[in-house]
Amino acid sequence: MMRSLWTGASGMIAQQTNVDVIANNLANVNTTGYKKERLEFKSLLYQTLAQADLDPANGMGSRPVNLQVGLGVRPVATARMFDRGNLEVTENNLDFAIEGFGFFAVETPNGVAYTRDGCFKLATTVQGSYLVTSDGYMVLSTDGGPIILPPEVTMHDVEVDYRGRFLFMGEEGEQIELGFQLEIVQFSNTQGLEAVGSNLFRETVASGLPLSEPGGDVPSLSKVIQGVREMPNVQIAEEMVRLIIAQRAYEINSKVISTSDDMLQTANGLKRP
Repeated sequence: MMRSLWTGASGMIAQQTNVDVIANNLANVNTTGYKKERLEFKSLLYQTLAQADLDPANGMGSRPVNLQVGLGVRPVATARMFDRGNLEVTENNLDFAIEGFGFFAVETPNGVAYTRDGCFKLATTVQGSYLVTSDGYMVLSTDGGPIILPPEVTMHDVEVDYRGRFLFMGEEGEQIELGFQLEIVQFSNTQGLEAVGSNLFRETVASGLPLSEPGGDVPSLSKVIQGVREMPNVQIAEEMVRLIIAQRAYEINSKVISTSDDMLQTANGLKRP
C-alpha cells in the first residue's frame, strides 16, 4: 500500500477539522464576548529509509543526510485568541464590558465559571433583584456571594464605576456605595481555559488559579465600562480567507489520494497473463 494514500487521508481529516473550527468562528460572529479559535497542526511520525552515516575518522561518509518520508499531519490544539473585540455602546445599565485581561465570575450548578459576556439581567425576588447572566447564573461579587439590589433600588439609579463598584444615586444627588463590587479575575495562562459553552470558561491545571483583581493579585487592573458590550473578535474577511485555504488544501489532499490510486491501477495493469 502506498504511503501517500494514508498521508493524503490524514490531510483531508485535518482540514475537515480546520473547517469545523472556522465554521464555529463564523457562526459566532454576533456572539457577545466570543473569542475566535485557530487550529494548530503537528506532523506525524517519519519513516527513516536511510540513516545519515559519517566516518568519524575523516569526517566523510557515504550519506551526510537522512532519507526520511513523512506520514501525514494531525490537529494538535485549538488556540483561542483573547484579544479584545470592538466595543458597542448600548446605553443599557445592565451591559458591561471589560477593557483589559479580566473575566467576570458567575456561579453555575457545576461551580464557578468565568466569562467576558457582560450582558446581564435582573432576577427579581422578595429579597431584591439578583444580577444574573442570560442563562440565570448569578454574577459574583468580591466576597464570593451574589449581587443583590435592595427592593427600593432600581438599576436605572445605579452607576458602576471602572473598578466594578456599585453606587446608588441618593435623593439629594449624592452617591452612596451599595457595598458590592464585581469580581474580576485574570489567569496566568488564558490559553489553558476550558470553554464549556454559553460564553463560559472554566479554570484548568494549565490555566492556573483565578487571580482576583480587587484583591490585588495582578500587576495591571482591567477597566469595567457600563452601558457597553464587547463584540466578538471574529474578522469575517480573515475567516473567509482561511476557509478558502482550507478548502484548497482539502482538494489537494484528495488529489493526492486520486493520483496514488491511478498509480496503483497503472502498476496493476503492467502484469500480463
